[in-house]
Amino acid sequence: MATFLGLDYPTWWFLVVGAVFTGYAILDGFDLGAGALHLFFKKDESRRIALNAIGPVWDGNEVWLVIGGGALFAGFPEVYATIFSAFYIPFMLFLTVLILRAIAIEFRSKETMTWWRKSWDIIYSISSITIAVLLGVVLGNIMQGIPIDKDFEYQGGFWNLLNPYSIITGVTVLALFMMHGATYLIMKTESRLNAKLRVLAKNTSRFFVISYITLTMATLIYLPQTTDKFRENPYLFTIPVLTILTIINTRRLLEKGVYFKAFLSSALTSALLL
Repeated sequence: MATFLGLDYPTWWFLVVGAVFTGYAILDGFDLGAGALHLFFKKDESRRIALNAIGPVWDGNEVWLVIGGGALFAGFPEVYATIFSAFYIPFMLFLTVLILRAIAIEFRSKETMTWWRKSWDIIYSISSITIAVLLGVVLGNIMQGIPIDKDFEYQGGFWNLLNPYSIITGVTVLALFMMHGATYLIMKTESRLNAKLRVLAKNTSRFFVISYITLTMATLIYLPQTTDKFRENPYLFTIPVLTILTIINTRRLLEKGVYFKAFLSSALTSALLL
Protein backbone atom coordinates (compact mmCIF):
# COMPACT_ATOMS: atom_id res chain seq x y z
CA MET A 1 0.00 0.00 0.00
CA ALA A 2 1.24 3.49 -0.89
CA THR A 3 2.45 5.64 1.97
CA PHE A 4 3.14 9.29 2.65
CA LEU A 5 5.62 10.34 5.35
CA GLY A 6 5.61 6.77 6.62
CA LEU A 7 1.81 6.49 6.98
CA ASP A 8 -0.60 4.79 4.60
CA TYR A 9 -3.47 6.78 3.10
CA PRO A 10 -6.27 5.29 5.27
CA THR A 11 -4.33 6.39 8.34
CA TRP A 12 -3.99 9.89 6.92
CA TRP A 13 -7.73 10.02 6.18
CA PHE A 14 -8.44 8.81 9.71
CA LEU A 15 -6.32 11.65 11.10
CA VAL A 16 -8.01 14.19 8.81
CA VAL A 17 -11.53 13.05 9.75
CA GLY A 18 -10.60 13.02 13.44
CA ALA A 19 -9.09 16.51 13.25
CA VAL A 20 -12.12 17.95 11.43
CA PHE A 21 -14.68 16.52 13.85
CA THR A 22 -12.54 17.62 16.80
CA GLY A 23 -12.50 21.11 15.30
CA TYR A 24 -16.27 20.96 14.99
CA ALA A 25 -16.68 19.89 18.63
CA ILE A 26 -14.49 22.78 19.78
CA LEU A 27 -15.91 25.50 17.53
CA ASP A 28 -19.59 24.61 17.25
CA GLY A 29 -19.51 23.18 20.77
CA PHE A 30 -19.30 26.58 22.44
CA ASP A 31 -22.22 28.11 20.54
CA LEU A 32 -24.35 24.99 21.11
CA GLY A 33 -23.41 25.27 24.77
CA ALA A 34 -24.38 28.93 24.78
CA GLY A 35 -27.74 27.93 23.34
CA ALA A 36 -28.23 25.23 25.98
CA LEU A 37 -27.62 27.87 28.68
CA HIS A 38 -29.88 30.45 27.02
CA LEU A 39 -32.95 29.94 29.22
CA PHE A 40 -30.86 30.40 32.38
CA PHE A 41 -30.76 34.09 31.47
CA LYS A 42 -34.00 35.66 32.71
CA LYS A 43 -33.71 39.13 31.21
CA ASP A 44 -34.28 39.82 27.53
CA GLU A 45 -31.17 42.02 27.45
CA SER A 46 -28.97 39.19 28.77
CA ARG A 47 -30.34 36.80 26.16
CA ARG A 48 -29.74 39.34 23.41
CA ILE A 49 -26.13 39.86 24.55
CA ALA A 50 -25.55 36.09 24.64
CA LEU A 51 -26.93 35.74 21.11
CA ASN A 52 -24.83 38.64 19.87
CA ALA A 53 -21.74 36.93 21.30
CA ILE A 54 -22.15 33.95 18.97
CA GLY A 55 -23.73 35.93 16.13
CA PRO A 56 -20.58 36.38 13.99
CA VAL A 57 -19.46 32.75 14.24
CA TRP A 58 -22.31 30.29 14.75
CA ASP A 59 -23.10 29.67 11.08
CA GLY A 60 -19.44 29.43 10.08
CA ASN A 61 -18.77 26.88 12.81
CA GLU A 62 -21.29 24.49 11.26
CA VAL A 63 -19.23 24.34 8.07
CA TRP A 64 -16.85 21.99 9.91
CA LEU A 65 -19.63 19.41 10.05
CA VAL A 66 -20.06 19.53 6.27
CA ILE A 67 -16.30 19.22 5.77
CA GLY A 68 -16.22 16.27 8.17
CA GLY A 69 -18.97 14.48 6.25
CA GLY A 70 -17.15 15.10 2.98
CA ALA A 71 -13.84 13.84 4.38
CA LEU A 72 -15.53 10.72 5.76
CA PHE A 73 -17.10 10.02 2.36
CA ALA A 74 -13.80 10.55 0.53
CA GLY A 75 -11.69 8.49 2.90
CA PHE A 76 -14.07 5.76 4.03
CA PRO A 77 -17.09 5.53 1.69
CA GLU A 78 -18.35 2.24 3.18
CA VAL A 79 -18.20 3.66 6.69
CA TYR A 80 -20.01 6.79 5.46
CA ALA A 81 -22.76 4.72 3.84
CA THR A 82 -23.22 2.48 6.88
CA ILE A 83 -23.28 5.34 9.39
CA PHE A 84 -25.72 7.49 7.43
CA SER A 85 -27.96 4.46 6.86
CA ALA A 86 -27.89 3.35 10.50
CA PHE A 87 -28.40 6.84 11.90
CA TYR A 88 -30.91 7.99 9.27
CA ILE A 89 -33.64 8.98 11.76
CA PRO A 90 -31.24 10.68 14.24
CA PHE A 91 -29.63 12.60 11.37
CA MET A 92 -33.04 13.70 10.02
CA LEU A 93 -33.97 14.88 13.51
CA PHE A 94 -30.56 16.54 13.75
CA LEU A 95 -31.11 18.45 10.49
CA THR A 96 -34.62 19.48 11.59
CA VAL A 97 -33.50 20.99 14.89
CA LEU A 98 -30.45 22.51 13.17
CA ILE A 99 -32.80 24.37 10.81
CA LEU A 100 -35.12 25.37 13.67
CA ARG A 101 -32.15 26.69 15.64
CA ALA A 102 -31.00 28.83 12.72
CA ILE A 103 -34.53 30.18 12.22
CA ALA A 104 -34.82 30.99 15.94
CA ILE A 105 -31.54 32.92 15.93
CA GLU A 106 -32.56 34.97 12.89
CA PHE A 107 -36.25 35.52 13.72
CA ARG A 108 -36.01 36.32 17.43
CA SER A 109 -35.09 39.96 16.94
CA LYS A 110 -37.63 40.63 14.17
CA GLU A 111 -40.39 41.55 16.63
CA THR A 112 -40.41 43.10 20.09
CA MET A 113 -43.41 41.25 21.57
CA THR A 114 -42.53 39.31 24.70
CA TRP A 115 -44.33 36.13 23.59
CA TRP A 116 -42.55 36.22 20.23
CA ARG A 117 -39.08 36.40 21.71
CA LYS A 118 -39.76 33.89 24.47
CA SER A 119 -41.10 31.39 21.94
CA TRP A 120 -38.00 31.63 19.78
CA ASP A 121 -35.80 31.53 22.89
CA ILE A 122 -37.35 28.20 23.88
CA ILE A 123 -36.96 26.78 20.36
CA TYR A 124 -33.36 27.98 20.20
CA SER A 125 -32.38 26.49 23.55
CA ILE A 126 -34.19 23.16 23.11
CA SER A 127 -32.72 22.81 19.60
CA SER A 128 -29.21 23.41 20.93
CA ILE A 129 -29.70 20.83 23.69
CA THR A 130 -31.15 18.30 21.24
CA ILE A 131 -28.26 18.71 18.79
CA ALA A 132 -25.67 18.17 21.53
CA VAL A 133 -27.42 15.08 22.89
CA LEU A 134 -27.93 13.60 19.40
CA LEU A 135 -24.24 14.02 18.61
CA GLY A 136 -23.42 12.21 21.84
CA VAL A 137 -25.89 9.41 21.10
CA VAL A 138 -24.30 8.85 17.68
CA LEU A 139 -20.82 8.93 19.22
CA GLY A 140 -21.84 6.48 21.95
CA ASN A 141 -23.21 4.00 19.43
CA ILE A 142 -20.09 4.25 17.28
CA MET A 143 -17.92 3.63 20.35
CA GLN A 144 -19.77 0.46 21.35
CA GLY A 145 -20.45 -0.68 17.79
CA ILE A 146 -23.65 -1.26 15.83
CA PRO A 147 -24.93 -4.56 14.35
CA ILE A 148 -24.26 -4.83 10.60
CA ASP A 149 -24.35 -7.73 8.15
CA LYS A 150 -21.75 -8.84 5.61
CA ASP A 151 -22.96 -6.12 3.23
CA PHE A 152 -22.43 -3.44 5.91
CA GLU A 153 -26.19 -2.93 6.27
CA TYR A 154 -27.46 -1.86 9.70
CA GLN A 155 -29.47 -4.65 11.34
CA GLY A 156 -31.02 -2.77 14.24
CA GLY A 157 -33.83 -0.25 14.63
CA PHE A 158 -34.09 3.33 15.85
CA TRP A 159 -34.82 2.37 19.46
CA ASN A 160 -31.74 0.17 19.56
CA LEU A 161 -29.71 3.36 19.21
CA LEU A 162 -31.22 4.78 22.42
CA ASN A 163 -29.40 2.46 24.80
CA PRO A 164 -28.06 3.37 28.26
CA TYR A 165 -24.49 3.85 27.08
CA SER A 166 -25.37 6.15 24.17
CA ILE A 167 -27.69 8.22 26.38
CA ILE A 168 -24.94 8.65 29.00
CA THR A 169 -22.59 9.73 26.21
CA GLY A 170 -25.22 12.20 24.97
CA VAL A 171 -25.57 13.76 28.43
CA THR A 172 -21.77 13.96 28.76
CA VAL A 173 -21.44 15.77 25.43
CA LEU A 174 -24.19 18.18 26.49
CA ALA A 175 -22.40 18.87 29.79
CA LEU A 176 -19.12 19.44 27.95
CA PHE A 177 -20.70 21.90 25.51
CA MET A 178 -22.47 23.77 28.32
CA MET A 179 -19.18 24.21 30.18
CA HIS A 180 -17.44 25.24 26.95
CA GLY A 181 -20.25 27.66 26.08
CA ALA A 182 -20.21 29.28 29.52
CA THR A 183 -16.45 29.79 29.23
CA TYR A 184 -16.84 31.42 25.81
CA LEU A 185 -19.63 33.75 26.98
CA ILE A 186 -17.58 34.82 30.00
CA MET A 187 -14.90 35.94 27.56
CA LYS A 188 -17.47 38.00 25.62
CA THR A 189 -19.49 39.64 28.40
CA GLU A 190 -19.05 41.90 31.41
CA SER A 191 -20.73 43.21 34.60
CA ARG A 192 -23.70 41.29 36.09
CA LEU A 193 -24.10 38.86 33.19
CA ASN A 194 -20.42 38.01 33.43
CA ALA A 195 -20.79 37.28 37.15
CA LYS A 196 -23.79 35.02 36.50
CA LEU A 197 -21.85 33.17 33.81
CA ARG A 198 -18.95 32.53 36.17
CA VAL A 199 -21.39 30.79 38.53
CA LEU A 200 -22.83 28.84 35.58
CA ALA A 201 -19.32 27.85 34.51
CA LYS A 202 -18.65 26.35 37.96
CA ASN A 203 -21.95 24.48 37.95
CA THR A 204 -21.56 23.17 34.40
CA SER A 205 -18.00 22.03 35.13
CA ARG A 206 -19.36 20.03 38.09
CA PHE A 207 -22.06 18.64 35.80
CA PHE A 208 -19.41 17.61 33.28
CA VAL A 209 -17.15 15.97 35.88
CA ILE A 210 -20.07 13.90 37.20
CA SER A 211 -21.11 12.97 33.64
CA TYR A 212 -17.54 12.13 32.66
CA ILE A 213 -17.03 9.86 35.68
CA THR A 214 -20.38 8.19 34.97
CA LEU A 215 -19.39 7.67 31.32
CA THR A 216 -16.05 6.19 32.39
CA MET A 217 -17.80 3.72 34.69
CA ALA A 218 -20.33 2.88 31.96
CA THR A 219 -17.48 2.28 29.52
CA LEU A 220 -15.93 -0.24 31.91
CA ILE A 221 -19.31 -1.99 32.19
CA TYR A 222 -20.50 -1.91 28.58
CA LEU A 223 -17.10 -1.95 26.86
CA PRO A 224 -14.88 -4.05 29.14
CA GLN A 225 -12.50 -4.67 26.23
CA THR A 226 -11.27 -1.09 26.57
CA THR A 227 -9.35 -2.11 29.69
CA ASP A 228 -7.24 -4.38 27.47
CA LYS A 229 -6.29 -1.37 25.35
CA PHE A 230 -5.21 0.54 28.44
CA ARG A 231 -3.16 -2.39 29.71
CA GLU A 232 -1.49 -2.79 26.33
CA ASN A 233 -0.91 0.97 26.01
CA PRO A 234 -0.41 2.46 29.49
CA TYR A 235 0.11 5.93 28.02
CA LEU A 236 -3.65 6.03 27.32
CA PHE A 237 -4.19 6.61 31.04
CA THR A 238 -2.89 10.13 30.48
CA ILE A 239 -6.07 11.03 28.54
CA PRO A 240 -8.59 10.85 31.45
CA VAL A 241 -6.01 12.36 33.80
CA LEU A 242 -5.37 15.28 31.43
CA THR A 243 -9.12 15.75 30.94
CA ILE A 244 -9.68 16.25 34.67
CA LEU A 245 -6.61 18.51 34.89
CA THR A 246 -7.87 20.72 32.04
CA ILE A 247 -11.21 21.14 33.82
CA ILE A 248 -9.43 22.15 37.03
CA ASN A 249 -7.19 24.48 35.04
CA THR A 250 -10.20 26.07 33.31
CA ARG A 251 -11.80 26.92 36.65
CA ARG A 252 -8.47 28.22 38.00
CA LEU A 253 -8.02 30.52 35.00
CA LEU A 254 -11.60 31.78 35.25
CA GLU A 255 -11.07 32.71 38.89
CA LYS A 256 -7.88 34.55 37.92
CA GLY A 257 -9.79 36.43 35.19
CA VAL A 258 -7.66 35.05 32.35
CA TYR A 259 -10.67 34.30 30.18
CA PHE A 260 -9.06 33.57 26.82
CA LYS A 261 -6.67 31.03 28.33
CA ALA A 262 -9.62 29.51 30.18
CA PHE A 263 -11.42 29.13 26.86
CA LEU A 264 -8.38 27.43 25.32
CA SER A 265 -8.22 25.08 28.30
CA SER A 266 -11.91 24.26 27.83
CA ALA A 267 -11.27 23.64 24.12
CA LEU A 268 -8.50 21.21 25.07
CA THR A 269 -10.98 19.35 27.27
CA SER A 270 -13.24 18.93 24.22
CA ALA A 271 -10.35 17.60 22.15
CA LEU A 272 -9.31 15.12 24.86
CA LEU A 273 -12.84 13.75 25.24
CA LEU A 274 -12.92 12.89 21.54
